[in-house]
Amino acid sequence: MDLQLQDKVILVSGGAKGIGGAICKGLIEEGAIPVIIDPSEKEGQGLLALAKGKALHHKKRLFSSEDAYSVVQETLKVYGRIDGIVNNAGTNDGVGLENGSPEDFLKSVEKNLGHYYYLAHFALKSLKKSKGSILNISSKTAVTGQGNTSGYVAAKGAQLALTREWAVELLPYHIRVNALVPAEVYTPMYATWIQTYPNPEKKLAEISQRVPLEKRMTTAEEIAAMALFLLSEKASHITGQHIFVDGGYTHLDRSL
Repeated sequence: MDLQLQDKVILVSGGAKGIGGAICKGLIEEGAIPVIIDPSEKEGQGLLALAKGKALHHKKRLFSSEDAYSVVQETLKVYGRIDGIVNNAGTNDGVGLENGSPEDFLKSVEKNLGHYYYLAHFALKSLKKSKGSILNISSKTAVTGQGNTSGYVAAKGAQLALTREWAVELLPYHIRVNALVPAEVYTPMYATWIQTYPNPEKKLAEISQRVPLEKRMTTAEEIAAMALFLLSEKASHITGQHIFVDGGYTHLDRSL
């Protein structure tokens, strides 16, 4: 299937590794131009090599609105257009009611949510011209909860709410806005987290057994496949949707 993404310019935050890296790799394979927003030097350079230079790598995290503005402006200077955004970067940082403070909570929400708005805001003029697409990567924790991670979950829930809000606001401009909701995906960040347990292998096996379909974790490539579809014209009448790519984890009985 030709997704008709050839030469489309797509911003991807957290785009060098994990889910973001898989999405950028998929974009390259489809002939699109990923703009990789991620400080990871080695992985970013690897994607640039794969793209044979038909990509940009902004080596930064979007900690401020100024960062997001500069990424958009630099992209427009090089390519003159933006056709899509994948808001992906975030950290499950463990700021809860019992193990955090009001200040920690606000910082966590800002870190995980602010740049979703900033990037969409500054790219909007260009997205209106291209009738582009916005894809927000959220998390099943926004629906299921997790415990001891109030800031992250608040941000992830807000991402789902903003998906619907932006889908409504941007209808007149034919800009589609959707969200992907992964559950258990074995990314480098997940690998680091699992190592905090006394027996990581046992914990990983326990988690995998809770996934109804095939008792395994979702791959980053499976998330990327749906992301590419939603960014493409093949999804031309899909907007305002929260799409779960999770092997049934969120909605099916986990005892199955």
